[in-house]
Amino acid sequence: MKSKDLRSSLVKKARRIIVKIGSSVLVEKGVGLDLVSFSKLAKQISQLHSDSRQIILVTSGAIAAGMEKLEFRKRPDDIPHIQAAAAVGQTHLMKIYQDCFANYRKRVAQVLLTHDDLGNRRRYLNARNTLSTLLNLDFIPIVNENDTVAVEEIKFGDNDNLSALVTSLVSADLLIILSDIEGLYDHDPKTGEQARLIHLVKNIDREIVDCATETNNPLCVGGMASKIEAARKAVRFGVSTVVANGRAEGILNRILDGEVVGTLFLPLADRLSSRKQWIAYGLKPVGRIVVDEGARKAIVSGGKSLLPTGIIDVSGDFERGDAVSCFESQGLEFARGLVNYNCHELRRIQGKKSREIEGIIGYKYSDEIIHRDDLVIL
Repeated sequence: MKSKDLRSSLVKKARRIIVKIGSSVLVEKGVGLDLVSFSKLAKQISQLHSDSRQIILVTSGAIAAGMEKLEFRKRPDDIPHIQAAAAVGQTHLMKIYQDCFANYRKRVAQVLLTHDDLGNRRRYLNARNTLSTLLNLDFIPIVNENDTVAVEEIKFGDNDNLSALVTSLVSADLLIILSDIEGLYDHDPKTGEQARLIHLVKNIDREIVDCATETNNPLCVGGMASKIEAARKAVRFGVSTVVANGRAEGILNRILDGEVVGTLFLPLADRLSSRKQWIAYGLKPVGRIVVDEGARKAIVSGGKSLLPTGIIDVSGDFERGDAVSCFESQGLEFARGLVNYNCHELRRIQGKKSREIEGIIGYKYSDEIIHRDDLVIL
């Protein structure tokens, strides 16, 4: 199948779509909100919504909006002022969206999330039910990270990844990430080298990751690396992902018409189950386990559980049932899972045979440190 035909077959049938809009699309020349850009995007989203599609908008821009209201000339360096800007800007941002969508008789609803909300299974399911209800009531949910409380998220900027998690949360068909760049290039186009836009990515391997460049815009906390990471998550969920220039004329309509614009990341055929999506990306790992090559191969190629004999090192403070990351000896994370032993127990039994566990710590919960049903290959 030709690239254009493949793209058309994937995007045209999408009925539930996540659209993530970055600050670089919403802010005019680094200062002040670009109301024209808001209006154009609202028009396109409204057109898609009127075409019997369900749209969830994941937006950045709260801090930039707050800076404008507070007359800050540059982004604050300290967390309290950043959070204050987010608090002031959030209402301003929603008012703009509400007014823009009202022009097309569309109703919007605000949903503020943090990764902690998605890490708790009960809150995860509650968030899913809320978003599903809003969609069924014909609203356009507007999701943002709760920057007024999410200190870690402010420092690392995860709205790209949040959009991928929302994709999983509502079982979306398509994720569109809009920024001020055309898509993924094989070289940084700002270096002066001749850079080629990559229109289709079938597999997010090391070569693709190395193509990523970070942003120099002080109002934008995510770069191409975070977009690739978001795409990596989404394609594991079985969801096609497009990264494109949100300032390009009619970009959303062009994407949904199957035009070859931006970069399309193809979904993987072996999509993760809902529970494994939550284990891999909804939870935040609180520990780290390093395993030898034999254990890595048994897990990745053999579909086996993680046993204590293959563990080289354990770090972090975690309890039984917590999520941990599994690393190979060279430092590459290759899996995540839920542990059957806490960190203190695990340090005592690492490198030992399963039959030795009870003799060492006095009891045994399981032969496996992480059962394969609770283990996800990344």
